[in-house]
Amino acid sequence: MTDRAVLVTGSSRGIGRAVVEAFAAGGDRVAIHHRDSADAAEELRARLPGSGHVVVRADLTDPDAVRAMVDRAAELLGGLDVLVNNAGVYGDRDAPHPVFGTSYEQWQQRWRQAVETNLTGAGNVIWCAAQHLRERGGRIVNVSSRGAFRGEPDQPAYGASKAGLNALGQSLAVALAPYGITVTTVAPGFVATDMTTEHLRGEQGAAIRAQSPFDRVARPEEIAAAVHWLASPQAEWASGTIVDLNGASYLRS
Repeated sequence: MTDRAVLVTGSSRGIGRAVVEAFAAGGDRVAIHHRDSADAAEELRARLPGSGHVVVRADLTDPDAVRAMVDRAAELLGGLDVLVNNAGVYGDRDAPHPVFGTSYEQWQQRWRQAVETNLTGAGNVIWCAAQHLRERGGRIVNVSSRGAFRGEPDQPAYGASKAGLNALGQSLAVALAPYGITVTTVAPGFVATDMTTEHLRGEQGAAIRAQSPFDRVARPEEIAAAVHWLASPQAEWASGTIVDLNGASYLRS
């Protein structure tokens, strides 16, 4: 059992929710971040084991709100030991934005949405969290995507923003190591969450599952287990690593 102060962004549901549950089950105190899901975040906090868990809110596209949120989480938790950068936006799976078939205005809007949250927002969270982590060292784990490597032809802004997050994580793994801070990344493929249930049940479900030779998609708990280990004291030598969690649905050299 441990007793660390952990901030997980985008953690009221899906992968983030499973990550919060994994840390709480291990004895850590967790700050559950959300943008507009206060009820879900409070429900999660109320049923977590242990005590000292808190809920914080911020729109990650607002730099001032990000700083206030991270500082508030550190204040309520009595410091900060771990940051899990999980919050991100994919875009509407039913409304792709290819180069052809999208207006210039729509194209710019999708890029702003993806980059401001998935890359700039995540980078701002890291900067703010690092001011607290440098006091005693710590762990940063970024949640990226298989799409950063294989490409996202229907959602190119998403793929590009996650590729940028990968590069940011590796750059900071070198920059922050002298301060005892590790930076690692997980890159999941398709994950069964409340946001993907409709697609898995629909006509595309079989094709999505068939992308993996296991003929299924990941469970949030599987992603959370990897995140939890990367944030452990035993994982310091993994700093700079990008861990593929896609059930062999995409293999890179």
